[in-house]
Amino acid sequence: MVILGVDPGYAIVGCGVVEYRAGRLTALEARAITTPPRVPFEKRLAMIYREFCGVIERFSPEQMAIEELFFSQNKTTGIDVAQARGVLLLAAAQYGIEPFEYNPMQVKQAVVGYGGAEKRQVIEMTTRLLRLAAPPRPDDVADALAIAICHAHSRPASGRKIR
Repeated sequence: MVILGVDPGYAIVGCGVVEYRAGRLTALEARAITTPPRVPFEKRLAMIYREFCGVIERFSPEQMAIEELFFSQNKTTGIDVAQARGVLLLAAAQYGIEPFEYNPMQVKQAVVGYGGAEKRQVIEMTTRLLRLAAPPRPDDVADALAIAICHAHSRPASGRKIR
């Protein structure tokens, strides 16, 4: 199974494509989709959409695992991330890809074995599990790969299929 892991954002979208066959994980793609800050927001969304569709077309993932949104202090930023997430979900739907979502604690539990793990621990385990030569950068890419690993290890037990 080919799984597309996504860490949603509008400045940076982390994308990690992982193949999961016979209990073995292999990274196929680890990249960030970035948008310039001075570009109008709707054009940034269009850029994200085009590049994300390109990733989907190259790898034909069967399922997508995306991080659940968490609103903290800045509601405006959260709303913008939600809009970018909607564009990502739209692209997945147009290609017939099943989307599942996981919260950060579920991802940490699946990758590290502890839901309260620190980011550096998640990056280290992601690097080891995928047998990467170096830790994925930026952190958004490492997060996307970790989300894909989480889905591979726990689907459909803990992932909530997005309806």
